Amino acid sequence: MTQTDDPTLPLDLGRPDATAPRQGWFRRRYLLVFLIPVFMFTGGVIGMYFQPPALQGFYALTGLQPGGGADNPIALPPDIAVPQQMVDTMLPSDIVGLARLMPRGDVAVVAAPYGAGDARVAEILVAIGDDVDRGVTLARLDNRDALEGAVLQAEANLAVRQATRLQISSAVAASRAEAQATLDQARAIAEEAASGLERTETLTERGAATTTALDTARTAAREASLAVARAEATLARFAAVALEDQPDVVVASRNIAAAEAELARARMDLGRAEVRAPIAGTILDIHATPGQRPPPEGIMEMGDTAQMMAEVEIWQDRIADVAVGQPVEIVAAALGRTLHGTVDSIGLTVGRQGLISDDAAANSDARVIRVLVALDAASSALAARYTNLEAVARIDTTAAARAAR
Repeated sequence: MTQTDDPTLPLDLGRPDATAPRQGWFRRRYLLVFLIPVFMFTGGVIGMYFQPPALQGFYALTGLQPGGGADNPIALPPDIAVPQQMVDTMLPSDIVGLARLMPRGDVAVVAAPYGAGDARVAEILVAIGDDVDRGVTLARLDNRDALEGAVLQAEANLAVRQATRLQISSAVAASRAEAQATLDQARAIAEEAASGLERTETLTERGAATTTALDTARTAAREASLAVARAEATLARFAAVALEDQPDVVVASRNIAAAEAELARARMDLGRAEVRAPIAGTILDIHATPGQRPPPEGIMEMGDTAQMMAEVEIWQDRIADVAVGQPVEIVAAALGRTLHGTVDSIGLTVGRQGLISDDAAANSDARVIRVLVALDAASSALAARYTNLEAVARIDTTAAARAAR
């Protein structure tokens, strides 16, 4: 027996090909080490996006949320707990989203008028639930007395300016009449002086009057002519334009216009003492009391509850199946019944989810598009008492196709 045939030896050094199979197996095992991360990544993507039934059962059993531990979850739609009564009638083509009940045009915040400053609420003239028309006074502020005083002062200033213009107009008319009378008198004196000069010249030619008398007559006639010219110039200053276009009257009229503008501004400022309804609707909530400064969130809220709407957040990957006119079912535990409506409009922008559950691990970064749903008459009447109530909406995307068939 040779050394290579001795089974007691630790290594078989006599067979050079004994290590060949062992080296091939080692290389295959080394390759698997590199494939493990690939398999883990592929499984992670499949688990996060497709979520096979076995994985869904695991999450349901453990209560974990895929992506819940990340700040920006991947491929995760909004977390929606669908009511059982909706699950029983759901179709695979239905689209579900979180919803919020709201009046048509949403809730209108009634704030203090612009420029109210440090004014406080003096009195509230409405109560929650009152129906009001647009422009109705809802509350008054405590700056009303000061603003009313400014209006009275502006009215008095306007009255003074109007009296001044009347006084100036009367003075201009009197001055024009006086200038006309002066001109008439100057013309009469000029005519008399011309007649006297003519007589003196005749008497001088006959030798009955002296040269001195002739010179005096000529001087009187020349002075009378100058007086006429001066009177005509004075009258022209008043008679060249109408009485309303006289410079002094124009200045007085401009002063009146300025006083009227000041009065209009004072009356407009008086509106800062009143809080008026921006729309026609129902008073939903009141945030201020008499004596309190208007809060930043507004004095009160109101909305047009005659037509209630629902704002539904639809995940961006499902919005392509939503169309205007599709029927919508809305369910909330507080309602006690199901609401119905139709898709009224579809938003044009993608934004972050605004309606989220109370679960701390719920997705808060889902990208959604907001869809407005118009409720029917019966549902609108019931929802009018539940503005901002959160609910779950189900959109039937196949209703239009079934109606066409």
